[in-house]
Amino acid sequence: MKRRELLGAAALTTLAACRAEPDQLTKITGGFVGSSPEVGHILREAKLPVYDGSPVRKIHTLIAGGGVAGLSAARALRMQSAEDFVLLDLESEVGGNARGGSIAGMAHPLGAHYLPVPGDDAPEVQDFLEELGLRKRISGRWVYDEKALCHSPQERLFFNGAWQEGLLPTQGISSETQQQYQRFAKLVAQWQVTGAFSMPLKENFRQKLQIAGIDIAQAATVFIAYLDTQGLTDPHLRWYLDYCCRDDYGAGIDTVSTFAGMHYFAARHGFSAPGTQDGEKEGVLTWPQGNGFLTQALAAPLRDRLQSQQIVLRIEEGKSEVLIDALHLPTKRVRRYAAQRCIVALPLHVASRVVNNAPDFLKAAAVNLTHSSWWVANIHIDAPLHDNGQGAFPSWDNVIYGSKGLGYVDAMHQSTRTAPGATVLTYYHAEGAGSALRQALLKARWPQLRDRALAEIAQAHPDITRRAQQIDITRYGHAMAVLTPQFISQISQSPAYKLRRVLSISKQYPTRPTPSTPRLRFAHSDWSGYSVFEEAFARGLHSVL
Repeated sequence: MKRRELLGAAALTTLAACRAEPDQLTKITGGFVGSSPEVGHILREAKLPVYDGSPVRKIHTLIAGGGVAGLSAARALRMQSAEDFVLLDLESEVGGNARGGSIAGMAHPLGAHYLPVPGDDAPEVQDFLEELGLRKRISGRWVYDEKALCHSPQERLFFNGAWQEGLLPTQGISSETQQQYQRFAKLVAQWQVTGAFSMPLKENFRQKLQIAGIDIAQAATVFIAYLDTQGLTDPHLRWYLDYCCRDDYGAGIDTVSTFAGMHYFAARHGFSAPGTQDGEKEGVLTWPQGNGFLTQALAAPLRDRLQSQQIVLRIEEGKSEVLIDALHLPTKRVRRYAAQRCIVALPLHVASRVVNNAPDFLKAAAVNLTHSSWWVANIHIDAPLHDNGQGAFPSWDNVIYGSKGLGYVDAMHQSTRTAPGATVLTYYHAEGAGSALRQALLKARWPQLRDRALAEIAQAHPDITRRAQQIDITRYGHAMAVLTPQFISQISQSPAYKLRRVLSISKQYPTRPTPSTPRLRFAHSDWSGYSVFEEAFARGLHSVL
């Protein structure tokens, strides 16, 4: 049986099993949790509530948006001993796509679930981790907290009916597949040696590419087209690269730019063809609640400076102050703030809507940026799952070859319990870029997404429906920025941004440009074209420095 036929048969078998056991489905509780699309879409209403004339609240600095960038900006203000600031966020709990939840007393992520051990290109994040006690200098070398480093085994792939270690297909592959792995590894090394790739992005990445003979136009091609020109057509390699792009950008190799596809490897651990190197992976920091651990740590010291359930409706910059109107959801009243400056830590599509007379660089960036839609299913199981096939042991990250999803992580993997038991599996699914996919996701009912998650996982675990007790699903209509050819072309032209340099308090931090006007500072990972913690954290910090 061909691979595609085998996968199709497995999916049909799973769906048939679900239909044959309706009592097992009906016992599963759950629903939609986390971010509310309905709340977020209030800004799209034709007639928004207006300010009622109540006393204006004067503040020196207002931060609009409580994602990683906004929280990082608030931390930077605290480090400057600033007291007169406030952070507004529309959700009841801040953190954006990096929040956590809990089922049956077990913490789990609602979105981002790990942080690569930051290299020297991200001193801002290194310092933050040191502040949390996760990074210490011992005997002249930096050491990370073993409790936070991902425990072994870290990842596995269900491939050809069995589990294998690692996510790159290796069991039973042909010599031609192996050769293509090696050729791609050499390409990654050539791009990596340019020094243009890092997290966060280096300000001079364009010049470094050009010095190495890589034109920005080549970097701005669609990744799949670049693979075609290199003769890299092997289906196993392409599946893996597509998975990596969907995992990091929410869209596949037919959507993201070549720069994005190569950045995934060149900014991290490179690409190791099986049998050519020791295959050692980069360190990964993770917690049961995912990156919610980090956002909770950032939010905790803010106290009453953090004001949730407030939707920023309007930001108007004047000569002497910035007026900000925000709808307070519990009271349905519009509050007005007058600030000396405003840090706009909002996604680009929101910022361009709420900033009155938005600057040209903001409007241009918002037009060129595409977002992918995601959903995350947290599945509480009452006992360990049966592995459909022999091979590698259960891991933190578990991926099914050929699946439309991105696999699942085990929330209890970092625990110290001596025997496996009940846990929460966090299943990720990137729908892709475009408004049609986003609208379809937001219209989908909970049972539909429940059944899709169960069907995907059942290919490797046929007892998932029987073991599942509760499934909570979180939807993100604008989950992640997609580093498309259009956006990489734009950020290669700095005049379009009219970036203002800011001076850093600490000489150890590189100078990073912040899109700015006299009283507005823009800080969000969207400005880099892709959504990772390092980008958002650095942009939030440097919007204040």
